[in-house]
Amino acid sequence: MMPATASRDRRCLYVVPLAALVAVMPLVLRGCSCGHDFDFHLLNWMEAARQFSHGTLHPQWAFSPAFNAGEPRFVFYPPLSWYLGAALGLLLTHLPAVTEAQGWTAAPIAFTWIALTASGFAMVRLAHAFAGANAALLAAVLYLANPYMLFTAYERTAYGELLAAAWIPLLLLAILREKITVSGIALPVALLWLSNIPAAIIGTYALALLAAIRIATSLGGGWREHPASEMREIRRGPSLQLALKTIAGFALGLALAAFYIVPAAYERRYVQIAMATIADMRIDRNFLFLHTGTSPDDVLHDQVLHAASLIAVLQLALSTAALVLVFLQRKRRALAPTSPTLPLAILTATVAFLLTPISAAIWNHAPEAEFVQFPWRLLLVVAPIFALTLPAASSRWVGRKTFAVQPLIAILLATVLTLPAYRLFRQPCDPADTVPARLALFESNAGTDPTDEYTPVTADNDALKPNDPPYWLADSPAASAPATALRGPAPMHLSVTSPRAQALILNLRDYPAWQITLNGALASHSVQRPDGLIAIAIPAGSSTLDIGYAQSFDHTLGDAITLFAFPLFLFTCRLRRQASDVS
Repeated sequence: MMPATASRDRRCLYVVPLAALVAVMPLVLRGCSCGHDFDFHLLNWMEAARQFSHGTLHPQWAFSPAFNAGEPRFVFYPPLSWYLGAALGLLLTHLPAVTEAQGWTAAPIAFTWIALTASGFAMVRLAHAFAGANAALLAAVLYLANPYMLFTAYERTAYGELLAAAWIPLLLLAILREKITVSGIALPVALLWLSNIPAAIIGTYALALLAAIRIATSLGGGWREHPASEMREIRRGPSLQLALKTIAGFALGLALAAFYIVPAAYERRYVQIAMATIADMRIDRNFLFLHTGTSPDDVLHDQVLHAASLIAVLQLALSTAALVLVFLQRKRRALAPTSPTLPLAILTATVAFLLTPISAAIWNHAPEAEFVQFPWRLLLVVAPIFALTLPAASSRWVGRKTFAVQPLIAILLATVLTLPAYRLFRQPCDPADTVPARLALFESNAGTDPTDEYTPVTADNDALKPNDPPYWLADSPAASAPATALRGPAPMHLSVTSPRAQALILNLRDYPAWQITLNGALASHSVQRPDGLIAIAIPAGSSTLDIGYAQSFDHTLGDAITLFAFPLFLFTCRLRRQASDVS
């Protein structure tokens, strides 16, 4: 006979993906939700897929934004989401009897299903450790279909953050489990930084807070109960070991993601990164239930903020109530003493405080906190607490008596959570915003809008013209483009013939990574145009130009750190397995 635990684990293998399918079924039947970030991500995926198909496996520059003048978007936006989205687009568009438009329409839905499934499986691991095998399945479904998750999937279509939600339970497990390991912390830290910057910042601060709580509580034996014979060993110096392992794991996680982090951190001096935190993207305009104004933009902003605020209050209230119930059951010995009620309660209370305006001083002074943009993004760490503690608090009925019907309960729960979320959060698509329309725009060579925070510091988006040709000759480097039907990005190789010395203006934004050779010699392009395009002085006669995106020192350094960190990570994983075998 199959052991009960193995049977429960096997049920998760099919129930979790099925529950995630229930959560995306409205999208399958009714089409994509054109949420806030839908266009940004979809065009990223198309751009990356095009470069993949041309042999550029790790693109840095996006050519179609800024009306084909381009921007270094892939240097700064974490790679996991656009890698996955581009791969799905390429795969689905090459299926037999599937048109390109159909394949790209399916890609965001498939992405959402994968992210929700991964989140469910990650929650299974966390729940197994702290809520028991019986509660793991329901905890997974509660997490993958919780209101904030579906708000992110439907209303915001923030695909990077949606993918990052899969790694938060692994981070909590790594810092809350009885034996902290370097590799256990390093993996979710790396995955967070490679998925979404706001989620990574939130995860970093959550890790630091929970580590501090563990260090403080370890001096008194921790939140777990131990026999008196073990107390002297526990008090002998666990705080130093906890601190060292946490720091080492965090550093190793950053090193694994260094191929992205180092260039993004170094090169942000070359772009207008501060534009990411202006206007409605500032912390002080996004505390719970604030009203920011009466203009159409303010009204729309406040509607989204109001929805996020209601979700926050609901999940904080339910999490708090469940934590109280878990604490009372522990007091009555109805639960095992391994449940980390205290650190989860402190984390929940901290999040509740940070969602209010009285926490503004912390947001203003905490390093990089401004890039979280919306305080309610902290629900990323409340959602797994909500999903973990609710089944644990109901452990008396989530047990053997419900074993046979738990898959049915799980699917019913996913349905109950999905239907109102779809009705409340799904965003309709205007004709110009549909996937076929965006695909047609992308393939038309008309270019797409610039992203303010990725615009080079030497460029002004207001001065950029949307109909510039790939290049043109003029007597002045400041000259506007001639009227022409030809539009597109600058070619990487070109030959021109000029009757006299002139300026060659490229529909390519100036950026330090570009290296341009003119007739075999490095060309100077120091003239700055208001629109940020490159202007090069060329002599009379025939000229040949070659344009390349150079591998700069910061990219080389980041790659080297990651290449060194990966075998070190494998070594720590091996040590972890050996320690488990010994124990």
